[in-house]
Amino acid sequence: MVKPEILAPAGSPEKLKYAVAYGADAVYLGGENFGLRAAAATFDLPSMARAVDYAHSHGVRVYVTLNIFAHNRDIEALPRYIKELAGLGVDAVIVSDPGVLSLVRELAPELKIHISTQANTTNWRSARLWETLGARRIVLARELSLDEIKTIRNHTGVELEVFVHGAMCVSYSGRCLLSNYMTGRGANQGDCAQSCRWKYRLVEEKRPGEYFPITEDDRGTYILSSRDLCLLEYLPGLVDAGVTSFKIEGRVKSIHYVATITGVYRQALDAYLADPENYHVSPRWLEEISKVSNREYTTGFITGVRPGETPPVYSIYRRPYTFVGVVLGYDEQRRMLLVEQRNRFARGETLEMLTPGAQTFVLKVAEILDLEGNTLQAAPHPRQTVYLPWPHPVPRWSLLRRAEHV
Repeated sequence: MVKPEILAPAGSPEKLKYAVAYGADAVYLGGENFGLRAAAATFDLPSMARAVDYAHSHGVRVYVTLNIFAHNRDIEALPRYIKELAGLGVDAVIVSDPGVLSLVRELAPELKIHISTQANTTNWRSARLWETLGARRIVLARELSLDEIKTIRNHTGVELEVFVHGAMCVSYSGRCLLSNYMTGRGANQGDCAQSCRWKYRLVEEKRPGEYFPITEDDRGTYILSSRDLCLLEYLPGLVDAGVTSFKIEGRVKSIHYVATITGVYRQALDAYLADPENYHVSPRWLEEISKVSNREYTTGFITGVRPGETPPVYSIYRRPYTFVGVVLGYDEQRRMLLVEQRNRFARGETLEMLTPGAQTFVLKVAEILDLEGNTLQAAPHPRQTVYLPWPHPVPRWSLLRRAEHV
């Protein structure tokens, strides 16, 4: 049995540290250019070097995205960057474009190459071709069933990576033109406007002003926006199929998302590997993943269903939570948490504390003090640092969130 890795998104240096703290075996991130998440491109070369050093010091691998579909101007700029990445000691680069792959092979043959899901690998012959071209791993297309994944595994020796959680693009496995046409922002160059997640209504040419819903609920219509993927139930099958890496989508999402989802999949995978015969999806895991922002969960195409029939995960209760703060430390003498505010919270509110290792606590905000010891009614200012009474130390990287009653 191959022991898969938990691969978490690292859209910023801070998110990388939370991914590491909550159990990631590897993280993926992008630089300032050449990746498909411009909004998450917060790593210049010095910060990427620090990220690699930090991750490696904790035994965590770092993969860097080079998965744009390159234009001629990109081919001219790429060589220097590829050599710089190799010098930083990153563990692999993720590519989509055969031209980019050939440049990496030529300029940095020591760099491992992972083929991005944007390359849309859906069969074992394609997987074999990428393998002969020097790819170490393939991130499979998201529309594959478990049986198709097994077939690819049986015909190739290359590592296989599968998305197990997060947003699913309504496009050709991530290749989208809607954003280009509607906003001028090139999705395949890293600047997607996420047009498929907007609200749409249909209007007939000769009836201007009459809007017809395609499907309808109390929040509007969503003819393009897909549900979010959740494959907790299918982790055993993916492990048994020889999948190397379980990938979590979400480089532009919050540290609360990264910590929560990484922690849940860490627990789930460890539970299966420890006792495969008695593995089951814990209601507690489902409760946890319901606390991050999501549209509605689905198991996608893993069962082989036809498009349009992807089943929702009905057992997940969607209860909105607001991420309000991070725990920076603990003052043992004063028995107080040092907290950095991320959303407003006030005295009298009840918060929930999430800690690495999945333990949670309920915290009643009886008092808020500023750094000078003055009493506050609320922590309203962005990233304001305050003290909250708490009886015992908690691990670093703990988070605070508030249940919203709607």
